[in-house]
Amino acid sequence: MKTRINHLIFVLMMAVSVMAQESGNPPGIVVNHISKETGRYIGSPSLCVLPDGTYIASHDEFGPRSSEYRSAQTLVFQSKDKGLTWKKITQIDGQFWSNLFFHNGNLYLMGTNKHHGNLIIRKSEDGGHTWTIPCLKTNGLILEGEYHTAPMPMIYHNGRIWRAVEYATAPTSEWGKRYSAMVLSAPMDADLLNADNWQKTNWLPFDPAYLNGNFRAWLEGNVVVDPDGNMVDILRVDIPVGMEEQAAVARISQDGKTASFDPEKDFIPLPGGSKKFTIRYDDKSKRYWMLANYISSEYKERHPAGVRNKQALCSSADLRKWTIHQIVLDHPDVEKHGFQYVDWLFDGDDIVFLSRTAYDDKQGGANNNHDANFLTFHRIDNFREKKILALDNIKSK
Repeated sequence: MKTRINHLIFVLMMAVSVMAQESGNPPGIVVNHISKETGRYIGSPSLCVLPDGTYIASHDEFGPRSSEYRSAQTLVFQSKDKGLTWKKITQIDGQFWSNLFFHNGNLYLMGTNKHHGNLIIRKSEDGGHTWTIPCLKTNGLILEGEYHTAPMPMIYHNGRIWRAVEYATAPTSEWGKRYSAMVLSAPMDADLLNADNWQKTNWLPFDPAYLNGNFRAWLEGNVVVDPDGNMVDILRVDIPVGMEEQAAVARISQDGKTASFDPEKDFIPLPGGSKKFTIRYDDKSKRYWMLANYISSEYKERHPAGVRNKQALCSSADLRKWTIHQIVLDHPDVEKHGFQYVDWLFDGDDIVFLSRTAYDDKQGGANNNHDANFLTFHRIDNFREKKILALDNIKSK
């Protein structure tokens, strides 16, 4: 019965999506829309499913008329019908680059308070309507200084909860060069609002010599347990035009105190590795799954980080060799259309996800492919049954 209900929901969602595209709206279900004329753009999608089946979504605001550099704004939404309809339930002052997660009976939101701000965490005991205020080390102010991150997964391993973040305090303010990789962890039964319960690794600084001098940045690390049971931080890597997309695999010690990286063997080819991606492990298929901005052949001469018009469902058995199963979102224009910063979750036999979407609207569309004007919700039904695609057949519609 549950499978049949989920299928009917998916069919209804697809019908709504088709009607939306025919009317010029983006694919999927629109959770929120902000016109480019406001000077505010949609960033940092995050998604959480509560034990009662309620979906919670969040995004922040960035752009020239936002307050991202002072006290950033994050909006929180709720769906009681598996993502078909959404309503805004609150707006948080002083929250940026953040991920939602449910832990020990409560909903949490972890990120920074502003663009390159303090690392903070908030707790909600009422499903996201009200939140704690992280003003002290005992109520959510985890690290003071300049930090960078995105809505990245929380991982449970060795009795601890883990999350990647980037230390952004450096002699230079130049994007990329200021980011150093690091991972935090805390005991699973600890008070997550107490900074003393969080332990951090050393940070791994930017090194311009990596990739024969073609290394421009690593950021938006994704913690995951590798096939040997070790914790790793897989980071997005910025590279110049003409290079194959890469990711960096930083190794984290079992006690969570040490991060290490070998540039000779810890860079790996990864489709979409130059943009933010999310990797999660599925115990049923014994594979790692990822949604990422794949670059097809017609866009190979563009800067990889700027190609965001295609989202692909990918999987791997070992985190090293990846295959593509399905192009789930696609638009032929790369200048003003983008599906990016996807956050996703397993939902039974399906995958549900949110996209920071730049698309056409009645105000002339997005400012560009980066400055998204929509938050959209999507479902991939029976994701494990998707066949592997031949790369030669992957072209924009």
